[in-house]
Amino acid sequence: MSQTTLLLETLKQEIRRQGKTYADAALALGLSEASVKRLFSEKSFSLERLDILCQWLGMDIAELVQQMEYKQQQVSQMSEEQEQELVSDLKLLITAHSLFNRWTFTEIIETYHISEIEGIRLLARLDRMGLIQMLPSNRVKLLISRHFHWRKQGPIQVFFEKHVQNDFFRCHFDAPGEMRIFMTGMLSHHANNEIIKRMEKLAMEFNMLHREDEQMALEQRFGTSLVLAMRPWELKVFEELRRKPNTKIFHS
Repeated sequence: MSQTTLLLETLKQEIRRQGKTYADAALALGLSEASVKRLFSEKSFSLERLDILCQWLGMDIAELVQQMEYKQQQVSQMSEEQEQELVSDLKLLITAHSLFNRWTFTEIIETYHISEIEGIRLLARLDRMGLIQMLPSNRVKLLISRHFHWRKQGPIQVFFEKHVQNDFFRCHFDAPGEMRIFMTGMLSHHANNEIIKRMEKLAMEFNMLHREDEQMALEQRFGTSLVLAMRPWELKVFEELRRKPNTKIFHS
């Protein structure tokens, strides 16, 4: 993604963050709303107009550039549109997932049914989305934060619920490297909170080990998924046998 594109994307994000619209920007510039949309689409802002919008937003161009540089390094969560674009194209999702796990371009096209030309086009799309920066020789610089996470109930999580969960649990979990624990009991609020804290700690340790292993060769690493889940819950078949509905509510 070019610096001009990144700068204008940062400008649009700041306009939305302040609860303003293209129509408001048009008034500040003395233009029609359609003209402002065209300026963003064609990336044809003059420095004078850029300066006017920055002043309108209570900042200067230097601050806008600083925001752009920070966002370029710290993509901690995708927009709804970015996630939707990923799940709409399986090859794009595979490429992004592989790059996020430090695969090289060569490893991706040698592993999956993705041609070199197709792979380059996929890299270009991820670059335009602001998730990577393309470098010479099909190398990339990741623009996602170490604390990156998917949107709650966003397109990626919906994709997971629809396609991944059934596939993941279609297994006996008795092969090397596999384990499944299912426990049920009656816990107090305090005990429930304690278990959740330990689950969060385990998730942090998983991420730490994942980062430590990133420098290892691909042949020494295995795609690994860990699912941690807990909720106050009763089996449907038990619930159906109740004389009266269970009215107990687990308050947070």
